Amino acid sequence: MSEIKKLSDGEITELTELSGKLRENCLAMIHNAKSGHPGGNFSAIDLMLILYKKVLNQSCEWECSSKWDCRDRFVLSKGHASAALYCVLADCEYFGEDELMSFRKLGTRLQGHPGCNCVPGVEIPSGSLGQGLSMANGIALALKLDKVNSKVYVMLGDGELQEGQVWEAAMSASHYKLNNIIAIVDRNRLQIDGSTEDIKALEPLADKWRAFGWEVLGIDGHDYRQIYTAYQQAINIGNEKNVPVVIIANTIKGKGVSFMENNPGWHGKATKQDEFMKAVEELRGKC
Repeated sequence: MSEIKKLSDGEITELTELSGKLRENCLAMIHNAKSGHPGGNFSAIDLMLILYKKVLNQSCEWECSSKWDCRDRFVLSKGHASAALYCVLADCEYFGEDELMSFRKLGTRLQGHPGCNCVPGVEIPSGSLGQGLSMANGIALALKLDKVNSKVYVMLGDGELQEGQVWEAAMSASHYKLNNIIAIVDRNRLQIDGSTEDIKALEPLADKWRAFGWEVLGIDGHDYRQIYTAYQQAINIGNEKNVPVVIIANTIKGKGVSFMENNPGWHGKATKQDEFMKAVEELRGKC
C-alpha cells in the first residue's frame, strides 16, 4: 500500500486561489460565448483541479513526450463540462490561456464538447452522455494487454447514470477486473430538468455500484483534502483488491456563485452582463 499523503496548509491556500481563478475563467468563457453549462462546470472543477495538479501522471508535451505511453488517462464523460477541463488544461500548459476565449466559436479548437483530434490533453470526444465509462473500459483493457501500468480516470455526471449503458459498462469493468479504472461521479443531484431523484431516482447509489462489484468511496467534492485522499485511496484499493473503484463526490451545482448554487436553471445558460459582474465579484470574494 502506498503512503497516503496530505496537503499542506500552503497547498490548500494555493489551490483555493487557483480554483477561484479557474472558475472566473470558466465563467468568462461561457459569458463570452453566450452559451455553455456553468452549473456542472462549477461542480466538477475542484475534482479536475486536484486530479491534474496533484495526482495525474501527465505531460503537456502531447504526443511528443517520452512519457506519452505511460501517461494516466482522463475521460470526461460529462462532456458539457468542457470549459472546466479546458481551464485546467490551459493552467497545466497544454495550450495557452489566451485561447480560452475562443470557446464555442466557429472554427476554433475549444468547442462546447471536447474533441480529441485537435485539443492537446483530450483523450476521447465526449458529449453524448452515458458513453464515457464504456470508452474508459476499452482504454483500460488495452493498457492491460500492453502491460502499461497507468490509470484511467473517468468523470461521470450523476444524471447520465440514469442511462443503461453506464451500468453495462460498470458490470464489464468488474467482470474484467479493471483495477486500473477510477470513476468519479459528480453527484450534484441536479440535471437539466430538475432533481435527479425526481426525474429517475439514483439512490441508494453507493449500493448500486457495490452490487456491480465496485469499491465505493464517498467524499465532499469541494474539500481538497478529502478529494486528494480519495484519489490515493482509490489507487491503493484497486491495486490491492484487483477491482475498479468509484468515488462518489457530493458537490454543489454552480458552486461559488450564490445565485447559481443548487439551481437547475443554470445547467445550460450563459450570464447576462449584470449577472456576470455579480458572479465575478463573488468569485473574487468582494461580496
